[in-house]
Amino acid sequence: MPRDKTATHIKVLAAAREEFMEYGYENASMRRIGQRCDMTAAGLYRHCKDKAGLFGELVSPSIEKIDAWLEAHINRSVQTMENETIDLWKDSEIDMMRDLIYPNMEEYRLLLTKAQGSPYENYLHDLTQKRQEKMLSFLPLLQKKGYVPRMIDAKEMHLLLSAYTTALFEPVIHGYTEEEAYRCSEMLEEFFLPGWKQLLGF
Repeated sequence: MPRDKTATHIKVLAAAREEFMEYGYENASMRRIGQRCDMTAAGLYRHCKDKAGLFGELVSPSIEKIDAWLEAHINRSVQTMENETIDLWKDSEIDMMRDLIYPNMEEYRLLLTKAQGSPYENYLHDLTQKRQEKMLSFLPLLQKKGYVPRMIDAKEMHLLLSAYTTALFEPVIHGYTEEEAYRCSEMLEEFFLPGWKQLLGF
């Protein structure tokens, strides 16, 4: 269904966001969403196929922003490798958290803490899986450029990335203030980046 930008649809999305934030996806009610925006069930279903469709419409822009940031990050890394001007540490996922996630924590809290029972309930695991595949494919490229990365297997990479990703998103999941999240990001940078550099042969 194409995204409807009418005032009524915006009102429906606002009501749905309130409902999901209060009850979570699993316990949210389409009837209550309709009540929140003074709409009958029939009227509500003209704006969405079902509860999953509404939740997906709310969280997909957040996911798209993460995907776009990570894709640009990968492209920058590959480009520096090809140009023989290695500066892989110009930015990292920690910068993504500071620039994108932590300033918009309420937006990401919906995705990360209210999605149980929805197609997005394993989002962090799925994100880790995608990052794992990219990282493993990057190791041979480093070898070709004369670096000596530690050649670890998929299970080992998944373990490391799970720990890293979970730590980065913990401030969102547990409702830290933005200031607290930024302070924690400094600690995470000091802890994780030296390990990644060692793993990748820098």
